[in-house]
Amino acid sequence: MNPVFSRLLLAAGLVLAAAPASAIDLANKTVTLLVPFPTGGGVDLWARFNGPLLSKHLPGKPTVLVKNMPGGGSTSGANFFTATAKPDGLTLLASSASTQFPYLLGDPRVKYEYKDWRVVLAGPTGGAAYVSSKYGAKSIRDIDKLRGVELFFASPGPTALELVSLLGFRLVDLNVNHIFGVVGRAEGLLGFERGEFTIDSQTTTAYLRRTSGLVADGTAVPLFSWGVLDKNGNLARDPNFPDLPHIGEAYEIVHGKKPEGIEWDAFMAFLISGFPAQKLMVLPKGTPDDIVETYRAAVRDMLKDPEYIARRDEVIGEYEQVTDGEAERLYKDSTSISPAARTWVREFLEKTYQVKFN
Repeated sequence: MNPVFSRLLLAAGLVLAAAPASAIDLANKTVTLLVPFPTGGGVDLWARFNGPLLSKHLPGKPTVLVKNMPGGGSTSGANFFTATAKPDGLTLLASSASTQFPYLLGDPRVKYEYKDWRVVLAGPTGGAAYVSSKYGAKSIRDIDKLRGVELFFASPGPTALELVSLLGFRLVDLNVNHIFGVVGRAEGLLGFERGEFTIDSQTTTAYLRRTSGLVADGTAVPLFSWGVLDKNGNLARDPNFPDLPHIGEAYEIVHGKKPEGIEWDAFMAFLISGFPAQKLMVLPKGTPDDIVETYRAAVRDMLKDPEYIARRDEVIGEYEQVTDGEAERLYKDSTSISPAARTWVREFLEKTYQVKFN
């Protein structure tokens, strides 16, 4: 065989080998992005922001249709996704902490299994806790001024996202009376401003936009951030709050030792699910690798899109969304809890707040 021709054949073979085994063309197709929440909420806005941009970078530029299916605290839509979604790349689910918490708790309404799904996008967030200045504390180091004081915190319920605050405040020896039935952190912040609540936690966006003003005028005292995960999965300071200790550092300040034990392990499972991996976009069980890679490639391109970059901070906040290996790690960490930690949380909620899991 002609040596030049042989080299051409070899080069062609290498190109073919480097290409995916198959590629999907979504031209003239409709991709359903199922949102198990009502319209207008945080997950709905997140999905409607990412959907059109994802469409722009998928092969064939399909229509991405957001379909809302609220109910059961988001478990109804997630159960529907499990029962009906085909592994053909035409259906995605937008999951959030409100979907993940019932799974971690072993809620009997849950008929879905996170280990079956394939993650294509993870959307982290962060937040910080603060207390009324009327107690004289200047930071978490003044814990002695706060121990024994009954603090009031607004919460929708003991198994909502505020479960992170419920467990976290206990870990740093704060005596907090959780007032259930208050819908949304915005209502909690308004109540704090009116003096009805004396301790609060807000996501980073709300904190920077509104709580920072309360800190500046001396009404609120920041205690700690909930932290972020570094590349090794360890708790680290939130870059949006570089001078504020994260919850792990706050624990060490209060107790004089690094956090450990079953209560801390349980807390970390919900912390990761509630903040570093609060929102997830997944494909259903059995989705082939080439379809998963097609979506992840679209996400990689989306993250570099000037249109995405221009609108990102306004819509999704101060934290970069991720895909590929980093999303895989967050996905695994946010949907995993040891049996012992799950048992501890369930027994604690049953005994303290009369939560029923049967």
